[in-house]
Amino acid sequence: MAGYPAWDQDSARMIVAGLAHLEGATLPMLHALQDEFGYVDPQAVPLIAEALNLSRAEVHGAISFYHDFKTAPQPARIVKLCRAEACQALGCESVVDELSRNHGIAVDDHHAGDAIVETVYCLGNCALGPSALVDGELIGRVDAARIAGLCQHGKAHS
Repeated sequence: MAGYPAWDQDSARMIVAGLAHLEGATLPMLHALQDEFGYVDPQAVPLIAEALNLSRAEVHGAISFYHDFKTAPQPARIVKLCRAEACQALGCESVVDELSRNHGIAVDDHHAGDAIVETVYCLGNCALGPSALVDGELIGRVDAARIAGLCQHGKAHS
């Protein structure tokens, strides 16, 4: 993801060591690594396990349980498309179909390249659905063309 340094094992080791004194340090370590690098590299698992006297399976379990932890560099743009009931009633599923059919964008395909569209359930903008969240900006009444443009171009414009 743009703006993050490349994974560095020595830096990761320093982050882990700096938080090892905390009670229940697994999650703070994972958050700190993701904040620093944009994801938690699988190489962090043995570092954390050793620092906290946990099994690698326990550390991996924490990473896989919490969906916000990413284990690989993320694309430059992630468009979060609401597919909850209110947005379904306002046409989000036809947006998903049109994205696939007319724009070649498969929702929830995390191997798609520089931008991905992923499903979320409720962005709290139900009256203006279908809604999306792009770069921290909530956008209402999105259609497939708008989302496709957001995936191809820089900033989200309301």
